[in-house]
Amino acid sequence: MPVPDRRSLPTLALVGQPNCGKSTLFNALAGFRAATGNFAGTTVACTEGTVSVAGRRARLVDLPGTYSLAPLDEAERVTREWLLAGRADVVIAVVDASVLSRSIELVLELLETGMPVVVALNMMDDARRKGVEIDVEELSKRLGVPVVPTVATRGKGVLKVVIEALRVASDPRPGIPPSYDRDVEDALADVIARMPADLPRAIGAPARFVAVRLLEADPAVEEAAAGADAGLAAHASDLRRRLAGMHGWPEESVFSSHRHAVAVDLFEAVARVVPRQGGRRGLGERLDDVVMHPVAGLGVAILSLALLFLSAFVVGDLLSGLVWRPFEAASDALAPLGSQGAGWALLKGTVDGIGGGAAVVLPYLLPLLFLMSLSEDTGYLPRAAFLLDGLFHRVGLHGRSVVPVILGYGCSVPGVMAARSLDTRAERIVTALIVPLVACSARTVVILALVGAILGPAWALLLYALNVAVAAAAGRVLSAVVREPSSEFIMEVPPYRVPPASIIFKKVWLRVREFLVSAWPVVVAASAVMAVLEQAGIDDVMNRALAPLTAGLLGLPEAVGVTLVFGLLRKELSLVMLFQALGTEDVASVMTPAQVLTFAVFVTFYVPCVATVATLVREVGWRWAGVSVALNAGVAVVAAALVRLAPLQG
Repeated sequence: MPVPDRRSLPTLALVGQPNCGKSTLFNALAGFRAATGNFAGTTVACTEGTVSVAGRRARLVDLPGTYSLAPLDEAERVTREWLLAGRADVVIAVVDASVLSRSIELVLELLETGMPVVVALNMMDDARRKGVEIDVEELSKRLGVPVVPTVATRGKGVLKVVIEALRVASDPRPGIPPSYDRDVEDALADVIARMPADLPRAIGAPARFVAVRLLEADPAVEEAAAGADAGLAAHASDLRRRLAGMHGWPEESVFSSHRHAVAVDLFEAVARVVPRQGGRRGLGERLDDVVMHPVAGLGVAILSLALLFLSAFVVGDLLSGLVWRPFEAASDALAPLGSQGAGWALLKGTVDGIGGGAAVVLPYLLPLLFLMSLSEDTGYLPRAAFLLDGLFHRVGLHGRSVVPVILGYGCSVPGVMAARSLDTRAERIVTALIVPLVACSARTVVILALVGAILGPAWALLLYALNVAVAAAAGRVLSAVVREPSSEFIMEVPPYRVPPASIIFKKVWLRVREFLVSAWPVVVAASAVMAVLEQAGIDDVMNRALAPLTAGLLGLPEAVGVTLVFGLLRKELSLVMLFQALGTEDVASVMTPAQVLTFAVFVTFYVPCVATVATLVREVGWRWAGVSVALNAGVAVVAAALVRLAPLQG
């Protein structure tokens, strides 16, 4: 049976406010393709997949989280433009049932677009824990669209959501848009009466939606209206000013305030809150007394970070020792043959590359990714963001920059992409340039497997502290160059959650698979090339060319020069190539402790990998990508040259 063309499949778009479980629902339906987390901002780009339910197939698209269809940042703008382009056959509005009165506001806006909508009432388990009881049938009746209760983390109700969406796609009908008070409705009717007939078609939405946006002073809609009727936006502005005076509302929030009131009325009509017995405070509230404390909370944050990396080191060191032995034996057996021809050298290099990935990178990467995924999904990261907001402002960053920076500790690419969720261009640029300075998981492997194994865990933690200090100093300098007032810090703090083991393991597998598919082959190929270069003597030429930096300024063995060249592709390569360049895995027998630390510091900071540079070009442009490369290179040289003087004995 032929597979239908994807373009002919119905398109279902997942839309929801940040941290509503939208990406978790997507992963439950389309397979684990999107990294999720218990904090806002994890989805900053569209993710697509194909689902098959009850013998029918559909294209599923996970759009970036948005609080409103009046976008405030790039991620929200992507969502609105995608929706208004008419690409979705059905919108699946994912709603956090535990905060229904707030979450339903976005659904009301979606209903105003006239698009077919299905509501996925997600996190019903959290709602029940809070004592929130929702009459699903009544909510569906009042919205005029299907409403399906779900618990996406456990797969409950997810298939029914798609079945309802496919049914609606076959027989699309708009829901019931919200009704406002008489004054607002009169103003909407006034704007619609004056509106040129072709304006709604140009925007891709009904006249009522366009009128609402004009009364909300939406810049994009005002710009479109100016081309059709120069006086329409000014007329809507006069009406908005009149409504503000009549109701005593601030002019800039006439509609948002009214829509909020409509949402609260709807919540009160379909839900009731059962008070907690005895008025006892929940475990999460008691835990927040410590975690969110301005002093104790910082101690918890520092201790948690230290324990995370120490645990990753202990487990990684144990696994590395077990896995390395057979590869070490194979490498030793091939060593005498490596000088007898390029073929043997190629074979030895390939074996060394496979062993490097399996015994050096993966043992440290696996526990690190597992622990980071666990910390992301528990709900701790947003709390850390609030605690660090003051510190971040002192160095010119924003509390919301915590999320991109934390993501950067996993991989710089999603960290840079997450910076687009920040409010101002200056904040986005500064954060995007800071992310490549933090120690991503690839650099962490170098730190744990080299500094931790040779100098001890304390020196590895000290290097992390240096990394944080340098990133903070760079942020301070960059914020002075890219001058723009910081916006206010508003970020949702989600409830604590115990993430299902299946979600954690799938999330770790998603990231490990990226290494297996895109990084490990590069490691093996580079190792093979390195062996051939050594056999031909070309590596000596490259090492001599870099000797003024490596042997001269940094005091490193001349042989490490070629490892830094390969490290431009992937930072893990610097470590794997180091073993090959030195001809031994016993680095301590060839390099002094000061040299080990100097090499690790240089690799931690120097030029971002090719994938990160490409992402920087896409997100902030060539100019700022060049600044990032120069910044990292300069910081690496200065920091490593200073560390060369560290009081370590050889």
